[in-house]
Amino acid sequence: MRYVRIGLLIAFAAALLVVPNAMRVSAAGSDTHQKDREEIEALMWRYARALDTFNADAYVTAYTPDGQFGAGANATKGTEALRKMVADLKKNREQREKNGEMQPPMYHVETNVHVEFPAKDRALYHAYWMTVFGAAGRGSQPRVAAAGHELDELVKVDGRWLIKVRNVSPGDVD
Repeated sequence: MRYVRIGLLIAFAAALLVVPNAMRVSAAGSDTHQKDREEIEALMWRYARALDTFNADAYVTAYTPDGQFGAGANATKGTEALRKMVADLKKNREQREKNGEMQPPMYHVETNVHVEFPAKDRALYHAYWMTVFGAAGRGSQPRVAAAGHELDELVKVDGRWLIKVRNVSPGDVD
């Protein structure tokens, strides 16, 4: 009986040593992509700020050189086409201001973000999005101009996460 108790005591002591280490290994495994997630979050923030401020040069730096906005035949593809897309938005806005139309600030908002990593240098970015216009003057209210969900393809190129495909209307693919 004495040997059984000693054996149980040794087993219990060994378990106390093994369980915390197993928990630590498990927790470390769950943080495998934490740095990648933080970099992707920063990328998407820079993307939104560039779009909201109509900064075409900053906007294109969020994409791969062959990156695209949209999917299918109507997608805007490549650095110069993406730059032109944002420059045209800015030009149209400036023309409306010139015509006396007050232009409210624009904000792109993303919520319920989920990032998955199907490969080491590839990520899928799922989120809901809204385009919100701030108040356009005294007494006016902010308004949601559009909303939807997105499924973006991101790739890591030379150690940096970039947008390969930004698809803000993927249908029921997710």
